[in-house]
Amino acid sequence: MTPEINYILSLQAVRDRAHHVLFLAESNRLNHFDYNPDRLTDVVQYVTNVIKDGYGPDKYAQIPPHGRWQHFLVGDVDRIATLLHRYKHRGYNLKEEARSLVDLFFVSVLLDAGAGDAWKFREPDTEATFVRSEGIAVASLHMFLNGEFATVSSTRKDVVLGAALRDLKASQLELGFQIEESNPFIGTAARVELLNALGKSLLDLPEIFGDDGRPGNLVDYLLAKAGQTGPIDFEDLWQLLQKVLLPIWPSSRTQLDGHPVGDAWPLHALAQNPDPSAPPQHQKYANIQPFHKLTQWLAYSLMVPFERLLRRPFENAHLATGLPEYRNGGVFVDLGVLTLKPRSLEQGRKNSGGDLPAFEATGDEIVEWRALTVALLDKVHGALQETELAAAQLTLPQVLEAGSWKAGRKLAAENRPDTKSSPILIMGDGTLF
Repeated sequence: MTPEINYILSLQAVRDRAHHVLFLAESNRLNHFDYNPDRLTDVVQYVTNVIKDGYGPDKYAQIPPHGRWQHFLVGDVDRIATLLHRYKHRGYNLKEEARSLVDLFFVSVLLDAGAGDAWKFREPDTEATFVRSEGIAVASLHMFLNGEFATVSSTRKDVVLGAALRDLKASQLELGFQIEESNPFIGTAARVELLNALGKSLLDLPEIFGDDGRPGNLVDYLLAKAGQTGPIDFEDLWQLLQKVLLPIWPSSRTQLDGHPVGDAWPLHALAQNPDPSAPPQHQKYANIQPFHKLTQWLAYSLMVPFERLLRRPFENAHLATGLPEYRNGGVFVDLGVLTLKPRSLEQGRKNSGGDLPAFEATGDEIVEWRALTVALLDKVHGALQETELAAAQLTLPQVLEAGSWKAGRKLAAENRPDTKSSPILIMGDGTLF
């Protein structure tokens, strides 16, 4: 690929472009949102209070990075501890335990792009009912344990193999996720197609994932690159994930000179006001705003087994950004930092037929909102260093986990108790958010 395309695929581009969009917002040069910076202190205070409620006054060091692990603890049931106990009983070493969690997290994260407001999963073991991200996590865990992601010839059921993903049927996901007419789930077919494509991509990269296309084999690949004792370079993980995931995204996503670039979209505000300070090699696709949200969340999630089980830290993880999804973005809308311009609000309400505006997931309105979310999360993270939480020295992934994401969910429940939905509805196929 050309240097210009590699830039769009980079984490640097996500942050560079998002901050330029915020710069445009400061001078009222956006098409859909007004920026009210005087309300940002309200967000910082709200997020601070959420973090303090969850971890204060002396547990800030225990905040995990935003990732999939903790979704499996929903309902006060530590399903990961149970899984690890089972692996120890089988005699697995720590490296195999890490491979197995990577298998589970890889598939579970890619299935989690928004379930809709109506879907629920009733867990067979506990009889508890879960929704949204936690529901998808628990449902995917049970499919994993039941061997839905393994082949018939596999020596174990709880493993993920490329051939099984390549051949996965919609009926398997419908059964595993309890999807039926009375329990609708957004984007079933699209998610199955995504996993089918993932299976093929894993099998196409035997040098990383082995001949059987097992996601967990990336553990060995990254450890070999890092050496016996050195930290793992987050950039190595990032390049690996982009390599395996770029071919799997729907063909309707943005392509540049025939190359797919994943979660990256044209934005009118960037086309109208390209960044004059950007170096020449970054100007060719000056209208494209990249995000790579699911890939970033997967990267955050996969770091945790390395750190907790193998005691291997990461370097350069600060390059990753805040996640531009509806919980983080909803904080800034619900607390008035961002307001839709009247024309966009009117169009959004026409789209939804109700009071809440709705837009296509790849529409200019949502792309603008997501870009602002990335930049504003950086500003909140920085502002927290000036509060009573300064001594905790929280990383951005910790702020996402304990603060902004939970704040977005809390505000949704307070403001829209019937649906707990985002303040702006997103119309998509279940492969982006």
